[in-house]
Amino acid sequence: MTEVSASGEPFPIGGGILRRETKRLRVSSEPDAARWRIVSSTYPIRTAYLRLRADTIELPNGSVVENYFVRESHGFCIIFALTPAADVVLVRQYKHGIGTVVLELPAGAIDEGEDPAACAARELREETGYAGRAPELIASYIADPTNSNARFHVYLIRNAELAHEPEPEPTESIVVETVPLAGIRDLIGPHGVEVGSQVAAIYTVLERLGV
Repeated sequence: MTEVSASGEPFPIGGGILRRETKRLRVSSEPDAARWRIVSSTYPIRTAYLRLRADTIELPNGSVVENYFVRESHGFCIIFALTPAADVVLVRQYKHGIGTVVLELPAGAIDEGEDPAACAARELREETGYAGRAPELIASYIADPTNSNARFHVYLIRNAELAHEPEPEPTESIVVETVPLAGIRDLIGPHGVEVGSQVAAIYTVLERLGV
């Protein structure tokens, strides 16, 4: 008897040789067939900080669902700021949604009409007082496809140095920290960097840097 391994390499089973076959997943070439039709929309919440849309939607099978909520957003930026000494700039602050203090890379929402790269430089300056070279776009990701239209953009800012006093928002009480580039990966996990988008940002930049 033979079996196939996940990698396609043969391996012995019961004295025989197993060969595995691999299959490629196909993504539908007709996305419109799966798209939901918006029958109507209202905005129960529309503020400078939260824009919540309530949709009545028709599913592809004809079913109608009311009050499907979507958070509208211009997206946000996460900034991997690297100093000339090869330290990474971090921020530690209380986040009310989760109700605890979290450790993160600097990050913030894109203002209406603002270029994401400009947002990256602004948020780094406001949260930490650091400034550096022009932001380099490393990657863009979808934040929460189920209930939001937001994307987040990961930027690398090299030669980041303390240039002036931070300018945090009234709800921000930020402690600025630095960690050697070689040690940033060790901070991922419990009691360290736990936010999913932040973890993705760190790994993406480290891959780009070859670290």
